[in-house]
Amino acid sequence: MPLSYGTSPGNLQLVDLTLERTLDTWVRRFAQPQWCGCHVEGWLLEGHGARRAAERELAGAGVHARFRSAYKPLVHYFIEEVDVARLAGADIRCPLPAIGDARRFVLEAYPLGALLPPGALQWSVRDDGAPWYDVQLRWRDGSESVTRVHAPNREHLDATGAPVLSPTGWLRVGSAAGLADRLDAAVSTDYEQAFNLAMQAARGHAWPRQEPYFERLEIRIDLPGFEQRVGWFDETLSTLEALHEDLYFSLLEFFQQHSGRAAGDRRLQPGQIVPDVRGGAQRPRVWVRLRAFEDAAVQDTDTNTTPASETPAALLDAPPPAERIRRVMHAWPAERFHAPTRQGRTVWGQYHAGSRQPIFLSAGQHANETSGVVGALRAAEALRRVPGAHFALVALENPDGYALHRELCAQHPGHMHHAARYSALGDDIEYREHPPLLERHARQTALFLSGAQLHVNLHGYPAHEWTRPLSGYMPRGFEQWMLPKGFFLILRHHAGWQQPARALLESVCEQLRAVPGLAEFNSRQRALYECHAGPLPFELIHGIACMQAQTSHDAPVTLITEFPDETIHGARFRFAHTVQMETALAAERAWQSLAPALQNEEK
Repeated sequence: MPLSYGTSPGNLQLVDLTLERTLDTWVRRFAQPQWCGCHVEGWLLEGHGARRAAERELAGAGVHARFRSAYKPLVHYFIEEVDVARLAGADIRCPLPAIGDARRFVLEAYPLGALLPPGALQWSVRDDGAPWYDVQLRWRDGSESVTRVHAPNREHLDATGAPVLSPTGWLRVGSAAGLADRLDAAVSTDYEQAFNLAMQAARGHAWPRQEPYFERLEIRIDLPGFEQRVGWFDETLSTLEALHEDLYFSLLEFFQQHSGRAAGDRRLQPGQIVPDVRGGAQRPRVWVRLRAFEDAAVQDTDTNTTPASETPAALLDAPPPAERIRRVMHAWPAERFHAPTRQGRTVWGQYHAGSRQPIFLSAGQHANETSGVVGALRAAEALRRVPGAHFALVALENPDGYALHRELCAQHPGHMHHAARYSALGDDIEYREHPPLLERHARQTALFLSGAQLHVNLHGYPAHEWTRPLSGYMPRGFEQWMLPKGFFLILRHHAGWQQPARALLESVCEQLRAVPGLAEFNSRQRALYECHAGPLPFELIHGIACMQAQTSHDAPVTLITEFPDETIHGARFRFAHTVQMETALAAERAWQSLAPALQNEEK
């Protein structure tokens, strides 16, 4: 039955509220004469500079104040209070949470293992859930010190109604250092209040029963917030990015429940959810509104801040504008096909007939995973020079999401922006089942024209830690993706295709050994992953982590790449799309010997 979109609701404001800044509230409160001489410890989600300034102001009122970060408190302790250069080692005992993953507090300390000397960090877990880390530091001069690092948390229900344990604000006030005889309690900070206001606006609205529920749901939150780079790959401690991720996935979970669908159902089509979280505000402000889609051409003009240059694809250090992708897809001689998108853009595809065994090459299904787009274009350019090459190409499956990614990157170019992951309908294109198929039609056309039994599907995942701090910290349903672990492969196959799929996987991994720098890159990322998450839960084939599973999707064999590319630039982006290209070419080469053997078996 065709999906009916109904009429656009136009613009509708659901909430517009300004909040008190928690840090300002604390300074005003404890500057009163009755607190003079007291010792105040507070945890909230503010940056180092703002917290130190508040401490100095209270010192002028005779109050001994120390304000710490409630987000990743152990990492901040080592950054702000430990002279790591003098450190020989650290033994850390973590609480065992009563709710959630047993390694939750070890994971929350990521990427501490990269900030200390190699091999210096040792973990153990206490058999209680008391919210603090016991830290024993061993110094280069042979001395030792012991301290307790508090990690305030609260038990509550998340967007699905499930119990979770989440970081929270906290105040401890005592008449002397180390005491909390006057106050010891959780505090709902401005950060938490902003999140709750946005969620309440969604819960309180009278949504229709039929999907999609809106065209664009915008959540704009301005906060003091903070972003702090750390010395490891692309890692940044960002309360802004964390709130974007928590809002987006919490709202998806809410609309999954509203729809009656199972949790995590990727077929859900609520509409486009767009969190926009910005820092630097003196007072937090929350806007939530419904908007009709902007004209696609206008949006593309506004977000194309970089020209569609003629820089060779191999040298691109950032995702190219969609216009360049379109021009490339039209410049090569091929049989062309296309499909429409929800917002009126076009998915472009091309088919190159040849005598070799065919493959289908795609990228951009999840539009915030951008290295595969360039990798696909580069691989196709190389294949065009191979005599008899036979392939179909869709280099950008999700143009609407790609446009949103560029829009969001104008504010935060280094964030992972999962709001741009899915289509403008809010679903995962691969899982769309009912008309109108829109973008998915391009994939079906590519498979039909080429007859390809192998689909090489180029993907990515976060290049840095992925958290949901107000919903249990770990990203529900995506826990295995929350930490970078290097480049890896996922192999999916239909029933009866296990053997050729396995042979393909082994051949590709063997060929990838020749890619300069890939083995070292994987080794570094896996070492830090295992320091915090434990042994890698994947098989290693020639140094490449791999997963293999049976499915019924699309082609009989699908090879999915996963490069940690959300969101990288410069030399790292060039390396990422080089690895994507090399993988696609390795798969095409390997398939030439495997597909004929399979066909002979079928005869």
